[in-house]
Amino acid sequence: MEFLINFFSDYGYFAVLFVLIICGFGVPIPEDITLVSGGVISGLGYTNVHIMLVVSLFGVLLGDSTMYWLGRIYGTKILRFRPIRRFLTLERLRMVRSKFEQYGNRVLFVARFLPGLRAPIYMVAGITRRVSFIRFLLLDFFAAIISVPIWVYLGDFGASNLDWLHEQIKKGQSIIYILIALLAIYLVWKWRKGRKNTGKKA
Repeated sequence: MEFLINFFSDYGYFAVLFVLIICGFGVPIPEDITLVSGGVISGLGYTNVHIMLVVSLFGVLLGDSTMYWLGRIYGTKILRFRPIRRFLTLERLRMVRSKFEQYGNRVLFVARFLPGLRAPIYMVAGITRRVSFIRFLLLDFFAAIISVPIWVYLGDFGASNLDWLHEQIKKGQSIIYILIALLAIYLVWKWRKGRKNTGKKA
């Protein structure tokens, strides 16, 4: 995080925007750390925190939208590109498609809170063309408006005490992982219930 803070301090909003866009491409830079670091430089007086929030939202949505359009334009041909194959394997493509079949557009909303699966899910949304871009953007926005302000304002608030901030980030990440685990348990339970109901009907 210290590296990002120094980088953002030198280049401001454009640096935050750039890093968030490449985060959307699946580059292994934690999005939450990027957002917190953007908030930190606001707390240190380099930028305005409210403008930083708008820039961060724009960067997040632009990165996500790029993945959607890559899938929509190239379809499954995108798997021919080696960098894409690193995070979107054929197995993962099939798995995400099956989730769309089961849960529909709700997958897109939940994807914003799933590091590692976010980029493949957005790309598959474009590949399958089951979701219009406007609908995709709205779902992504409503999810981002929950998570992005939390991280940015947390960074702004804790800018003067990075040790405390690190602890809060760990707590926040732990909460996210717990929620993801609970969601996974719920989805498995719902899937098993659906299979039982199907078996009874048969």
